[in-house]
Amino acid sequence: MTRTSSSPVVVAVVGPTATGKSDLALDLAQRLGTPGAPAEIVNADAYQLYRGMDVGTAKVPAAERRGVRHHLLDVLDPREDASVARYQDEARAALDEIAGRGARAVVVGGSGLYVRALLDDMRFPGTDPGVRAALEERAEREGTRVLHDELARVDPAAAASIGPANTRRIVRALEVVELTGEPFTANLPRQEYVRPTLQIGLDCDRAVLDARVEGRVERMWELGLVDEVRRVEAAGMGRTARRAVGYAEVLAHLHGEVTEAAAREAVTANTRRLARKQMGWFGRDPRVHWLDAQSPRLLDDALALVAEADAGRGLPADRRGADEADTGEPVRRSLGS
Repeated sequence: MTRTSSSPVVVAVVGPTATGKSDLALDLAQRLGTPGAPAEIVNADAYQLYRGMDVGTAKVPAAERRGVRHHLLDVLDPREDASVARYQDEARAALDEIAGRGARAVVVGGSGLYVRALLDDMRFPGTDPGVRAALEERAEREGTRVLHDELARVDPAAAASIGPANTRRIVRALEVVELTGEPFTANLPRQEYVRPTLQIGLDCDRAVLDARVEGRVERMWELGLVDEVRRVEAAGMGRTARRAVGYAEVLAHLHGEVTEAAAREAVTANTRRLARKQMGWFGRDPRVHWLDAQSPRLLDDALALVAEADAGRGLPADRRGADEADTGEPVRRSLGS
């Protein structure tokens, strides 16, 4: 990793749910701040953006934030649909403000797309209802294959990655080409940081993580998740908020579709499934430096990585062996490793 500015390297704590990301982020923020420039935390969890959705998202209560300033928490009404593009604008503005104060930003969250949108070169081309409607009409009149052939002429890489029967994605790709004058693939996310960044991933044995998830769901019930969902729904919930793990299952119970016990079991199962999905997402990024969430040296190891990133040395050779095969290719970590 090479320093390209005088601003402190952004530290991002990522990985599956229930691995202790919030605790590590707070520990790092406290250790990495200075009296004149205390470190600040930027949320990268899509559902912690919502006001009132606290228990079900495992949001750190205000009284337990140790005086560390947090950004992008409680900024949306649950009736609003979350937008990755809007998040990108607001979260990057927060990073700029933090850097302007000479402070360290610690990003924390398990929403992979939001993390990528904040840290990486990722653009969100606009839409044009007229252009899209015309393309959809052509697809119906001429057939999707004709549009796919057209896409193959203007953006062969996009056509190769989009099936000829996937009308929605073909239309979107051609819409982007027409609106931007660039290939659709030019707007796809690249693993290229927009500012100096260190990603620290928390890994955990599968059986241990499953037990942690079960314990978390148990605490959520004790803290009143059912009442929280009832209260949030009464005030109004949009499509995005209703899909959140923990909320969707409890809503099914409140609507008489399942028993409370069944809803609780579903929350546990779906949270475990979410953890697997998150690990798959972050595990495909070779830039993530994985640490054992259970290690008694977790904070010390994380601080050592930050010191290396600040010095511009990257990962030392004696530690790369854990992350690279003999060929030098990144090795994907997985739960249970």
